[in-house]
Amino acid sequence: MPYSLQALEDAAALVHAVMPPTPQYAWPLLGQRTGCDVWVKHENHTPTGAFKARGAITFMDWLRRTHPEVTGIITATRGNHGQAQAFAARRAGLTATILVPRGNSIEKNAAMRAFGAELIEHGEDFDEAREEAQRRAADGKLFMVPPFHDALALGVASYALELFRAAPPLDTVYVPIGCGSGICGTIAARNALGLDTKVVGVVSTGAQAAKLSFDAGEPIETNGARSFADGVAVRVPVQAAFDIYSKGADRIVAVSDDAIAEATRAYWQDTHNLAEGAGAIALAALIQEADRMRGKSVGVILSGGNIDMRHVATIMGGGTPLT
Repeated sequence: MPYSLQALEDAAALVHAVMPPTPQYAWPLLGQRTGCDVWVKHENHTPTGAFKARGAITFMDWLRRTHPEVTGIITATRGNHGQAQAFAARRAGLTATILVPRGNSIEKNAAMRAFGAELIEHGEDFDEAREEAQRRAADGKLFMVPPFHDALALGVASYALELFRAAPPLDTVYVPIGCGSGICGTIAARNALGLDTKVVGVVSTGAQAAKLSFDAGEPIETNGARSFADGVAVRVPVQAAFDIYSKGADRIVAVSDDAIAEATRAYWQDTHNLAEGAGAIALAALIQEADRMRGKSVGVILSGGNIDMRHVATIMGGGTPLT
């Protein structure tokens, strides 16, 4: 970072050789709900059900070119990153070992195994699983895929290129923040295209490391990260990502798990798309800031749809999943 427009377009070409662009739609019921023109970027329509597939494709291309001796990768995840890495590793002829925290999503675990991953449970949260993956990678037998890397962000930026080029000029785009590839890719595409769209990051009130870091101007680790929106449940900010979104984001907002559950219901009622917690969190922020956004054209990233059935039952019954 910063990436040239040509570099982003080259990465997008790699992504589109594997998967088509995802749609972006302006849903009129969401517009009535929020009082603005709402463009939803449907990253729930990728081969793994989430935006992470894009970065995995470009990361695996980079890995095969720069480290041809590698025969397998190892990484940590709450689900979508792991599915994407297993998907891309299998296409590249590599093995994939994925660490998840204990109590991780049953259905995301099943999906990772279906994509060919060896799944190992370790630790109480994502960051403990990540530390164990790094320890296991230390002997050099498996290549550690970090939660954030330039080659990942390059691929992820392709969804923002698609959105910015297909939608009318957007005043603001709301983007979930976990480890940061989504918001950093969106900032990179915005800058490369020379747009003045504001990029707003979104976190859960139970996992505010990115917001606290942004507000303080330096990375701040939290003692915990609790949210049923597991894709944003990160307590240790990634320095490389922070260096980008601390300068390129307009602001970072926090929304409650109740608000995320309500946004999940709104997606189903207004678009008949099922969003996971991290997928609905951007819309939750727009609903929270509806008065501020009234009358404007706004983008929201529906980053994934991989939600456990038990959470769906709770949410559609009017509740909020416990963590």
